[in-house]
Amino acid sequence: MSSITPLVQSVDWLAVAPPTLTAAVALVVLVADLFLPAARKPLLGWIATAGLALAALFLLPLLGGGRRTFCLPAHPDVCSYVADPFTLVIQFLVLGGALLTALLSIDTIKDQDLPAGEYWFLLLSSAAGAALLPASRDLATLVIALEVASLPAFALVGLRRGDRLSSEAALKFFLSSVAATAVMLLGVSFLYAATGSLYLSRVADALTGLPDPRLATLASAGVALTLVGFAFKTAAAPFHFWVPDTYVGAPLPIAGYLSVVGKAVGFSGLILVTVQGFPSYADVWGPALAVLAALTMTVGNVAALRQDPRRAHSAVRLLAWSSVGQAGYLLVPIAAAGYAQDPAHAIGSTVAYALMYAAVNLGAFAVAALVARTRPANRISDYRGLYHQRPIVALALGFFLLCLAGLPPGIIGLFAKVTVFSVAVDAGLAWLAVIMAVNVVIALYYYLQWTTVLFREAEAAEAPEAAEAPEAAEAPETAPAEQPPARARIPAPLATAIALATVLGIALSGAPQLVLRFASGALL
Repeated sequence: MSSITPLVQSVDWLAVAPPTLTAAVALVVLVADLFLPAARKPLLGWIATAGLALAALFLLPLLGGGRRTFCLPAHPDVCSYVADPFTLVIQFLVLGGALLTALLSIDTIKDQDLPAGEYWFLLLSSAAGAALLPASRDLATLVIALEVASLPAFALVGLRRGDRLSSEAALKFFLSSVAATAVMLLGVSFLYAATGSLYLSRVADALTGLPDPRLATLASAGVALTLVGFAFKTAAAPFHFWVPDTYVGAPLPIAGYLSVVGKAVGFSGLILVTVQGFPSYADVWGPALAVLAALTMTVGNVAALRQDPRRAHSAVRLLAWSSVGQAGYLLVPIAAAGYAQDPAHAIGSTVAYALMYAAVNLGAFAVAALVARTRPANRISDYRGLYHQRPIVALALGFFLLCLAGLPPGIIGLFAKVTVFSVAVDAGLAWLAVIMAVNVVIALYYYLQWTTVLFREAEAAEAPEAAEAPEAAEAPETAPAEQPPARARIPAPLATAIALATVLGIALSGAPQLVLRFASGALL
């Protein structure tokens, strides 16, 4: 009798512990919500926060070894899950970002009367999918992880029931993401038809020598459609239209989560499919991503420059457009990987920049959440005089904005931008480096404008501008004279989130060689 190839795969439970534990805590929170009385619901937030911290700690035993699991029995090097250095760095970013989001959310849930059980279950489920994605090494797992990260985010954006802005934001986010998924699935199906495999390593091998020209055409279409799908997920222009309205309509912690963890998911997936799945098509995706990078950073920075400081929600809108501009910078090293002899080294700059961006951007959203407690309209002009009311908070926000601008004392932002710039030059993309330099100068204006507002004297109470009338229905307006005392106590979880982001930003600025270490090392 002929032997039958075993189909049962062994599972390395330690390798899959971070996303698995996050998903398990999500289920615990969902069940606990059924039994806890309303007065004890805040306990769910602390369970979720502890679960995310524990999941992050499970990254420590995985350091130093490329563990693999869900491998083909006859081919142990062809696996669906790989815990290599790239995976661990992105999982640290995802779980750390989710942890800061959880700290921001504890008081937001109470202040806005959000359903605690649903909120924490959705946040943890999304974080579990986001942690799974960088470890995925086949197209099916990539798509599933991407949807597990995205689907709960739709509900989180629209969780403020009865709020028109929230419902509109969730609908725009849902429709754009569904369109991206449909396009991506069509591309994946074309690739599977052309190559006969979903594993990235086998797809890469098959794409190097397709015997039939018709299969080559089908594969080219699959590559293009898959890249378009990820362009939606990364908010690259012209697929960025959902970003500002989604960030304004979502609870502020979720807007921060999408700006950091959502981007990490999209960019890690894009890196995996280009560098590991489609290296033979580098002459196609390299120039395409370079054009997308130039367009994205220009659109984001010009739109941020045009924000009216007195318009309702202008602070969140500026952060939203800023995140689009930052996405353009993050695309530059991935585009350069298409021109590099060793693309695995080029993408290290994207990872290094993403780590810097995650810490300081979440810190900026944390300060925005604090200001929104007394000024729900969250205009940039509402930050005037913040230094005289809360000096430490104003200094922290100023530091975050200078890091995003790439100015001292935000040394880490400067080093990250220089690293990305040098990668573009080394790849022969001088034109892209010039466009990036112009955009960095544009961004300096609106970052510095916001920073200077923090240190000006607060204005006396004034009537709302006529220009704000169309925005009046979007958010409750409160006159400055009716605000609670400026020195009201900062909730401990919110203060902890601001402090953690500040400490991390200062630590990175004090050791910028960490950026160079990531940028020069091969993570994949």
